[in-house]
Amino acid sequence: MKRRSLPVAAALVASAALLLTACGGDDSGSKDNDKIAGADTGSETPASPTASASAASADRPKIELPSDLAYTFTPEGTGDAVKDAVLKDNAEMIRALDAAIVAQNPRLPALEFYTEGEGAVAAQQWVKAFTDAKWTVTGTVRYFDRQVTISSKESASLTYCADESKGFSKVIKTNEIKKTPVSKDSYVAYGVQVQKNKDGVWETLKIQSTRGADGCQP
Repeated sequence: MKRRSLPVAAALVASAALLLTACGGDDSGSKDNDKIAGADTGSETPASPTASASAASADRPKIELPSDLAYTFTPEGTGDAVKDAVLKDNAEMIRALDAAIVAQNPRLPALEFYTEGEGAVAAQQWVKAFTDAKWTVTGTVRYFDRQVTISSKESASLTYCADESKGFSKVIKTNEIKKTPVSKDSYVAYGVQVQKNKDGVWETLKIQSTRGADGCQP
């Protein structure tokens, strides 16, 4: 499937609606838009449920996540310091995004730390879709085939796939997990633009995605 390029805010708002319906058993929604995702690089290993970016910098926020959320990132290291920094900050942005959903707070400081411009607006709207529905997220998402392209000292892009077959939405009030059968649409391709700010943080500026992408199928 060809990736459709959309303004990040529109893409993520559509993505949020899709995730809510897809995980909720409703087949409605466009399959070309999906949720925002993260990065890293090396062998596949699970990330800590309470992952923190403090290893990269003392100024980075600690991201608290519940034990029912887990991630794997493949590969984990490229051997290139700049690319690894891009991947680490993008992975932390994804953790921050889910932390904001769990906290039901679109303006969670950790999320604002890793996003800027259109990316910040889109991330807030994405989280708001969950808060309005009174839903959160649970399960495990696997991010793989992650690749970084450095454009300049302060600009880069990355692509990766996500396996969301074991990631679900959950109704906060009842703890009901909204599961759907695994299908082609459980796999998503992502393209992200990031920019390094004055503090050395690679912030997410834009993102686009394709659900059911052929290149991400098992």
